[in-house]
Amino acid sequence: MDEGSELIQPQDQSFWATLPDVCLRRIFWWLGDRDRSRAALVCRKWNQMMYSADLWRYRTITFSGRPSRVHASEFQSALWYVKKFGHYLECLEIKFLNPYNAVLTKKFQITMRGLLSCLGRSNNRLKSLSIQDLELDRLVWRNSIKNSLIKSLSFFLKKMGKYLDSLSLKGARLTVEQGCQILNSLSYLQNESATSDLNIEDYFSHRLTVYSSPQFNKTMATFHNLATLTLNYNCISDELLENLAANNASTLRTMYIKCHIYDPHGQVIWGMSWAKLARQASNLKVNFFFERVMKYERLVRILLQEIPIRSISLRSCYFSDPDWSMRPTLTDLLPTFRHTLQKLTFEFNNNHESLDEELHLLILSCRKLFYFKIWAFLDVKFVERILKSQEEGQCALRTLKVKIYINRYETNEEDRTLQEIHRKYRDLIDSGINYFVITYPMM
Repeated sequence: MDEGSELIQPQDQSFWATLPDVCLRRIFWWLGDRDRSRAALVCRKWNQMMYSADLWRYRTITFSGRPSRVHASEFQSALWYVKKFGHYLECLEIKFLNPYNAVLTKKFQITMRGLLSCLGRSNNRLKSLSIQDLELDRLVWRNSIKNSLIKSLSFFLKKMGKYLDSLSLKGARLTVEQGCQILNSLSYLQNESATSDLNIEDYFSHRLTVYSSPQFNKTMATFHNLATLTLNYNCISDELLENLAANNASTLRTMYIKCHIYDPHGQVIWGMSWAKLARQASNLKVNFFFERVMKYERLVRILLQEIPIRSISLRSCYFSDPDWSMRPTLTDLLPTFRHTLQKLTFEFNNNHESLDEELHLLILSCRKLFYFKIWAFLDVKFVERILKSQEEGQCALRTLKVKIYINRYETNEEDRTLQEIHRKYRDLIDSGINYFVITYPMM
């Protein structure tokens, strides 16, 4: 036996035996479940450490959606964990990655039934629950499987809803009736929900006019403690805004609103409804994310001047439309929010028009802007103009991320120019700007 593999000497054993609990707990924190179980066999003290509540308060359980021997034990491991340590849980995140067939969705549904049942019996600490991107409108979810899963989740929320502070069901893709059934479970015992953070982005299936549903508005009226609300624009209506102003004015701080091209977004919302909400919830900040909704005539109907907008993200990916122009949005619409805008994110294909000047003027007009990200066709000198303005105190960006699309494969010339710009403004960049600038051949 070589020197490196000798048994631990008595003085070494003494050192580990006298290691402070806070240090030992930190070591256990970084271990996986299997290594923790092995370490717990070393001695009584280490076994006790295995059951320290701090180790099990936060948990992410991931299920693979692909049949594989490697992932075959995931379902059993999840149930083992919840039965053994579920009563310590405070924050639980569950992921089911792109299920491949109905066999796996059935297995997931059965596992979730056991998992939620066990948690409902043993846990009264759970503050945060996240089950994201189930996409229950896909064909792999047969109606019987889907209904059983909804039933299990609803039953669990009826019992645990009074403890939950945060709930995320992003990407569930349900019908309005199914979605409201689950959300109503949160207020089952008290006729109102105390949840403060609710994420229902893509919670309903695409193309549903949720905003016209009396059932949805009645359900949202049960929430009286919302601080953060994330949802799609096809849920927004005058009635919803009035409910939020009446029931959540003292608590509501942040709204995240996603507007997708496949979601209905032609409803008329009165500016006075937004104005009333902004007046009642004086600390409210609204963040918009647009996915392929880029035309000025659509945006101007949605982005009303009464909305206290903090951030706007406009994303069209690589789709190009020669009849579309970004210029009116940059020059006429977005400057309306120059007193409140703090973050701007753009990703669009403007191969048919140059927008460098308009973008530069927009940045200068938004005096509170600290985050700017753009993926677009730009001149490399655009970056230099922004840095020069920053140096002269005309803007106060803390994050600058630029991907410059180039209409050819060879980008050496542009890369050299960007390197020269970086050298010229190195001190400014190093002083505290999160700086990321690259070229990207767009063919």
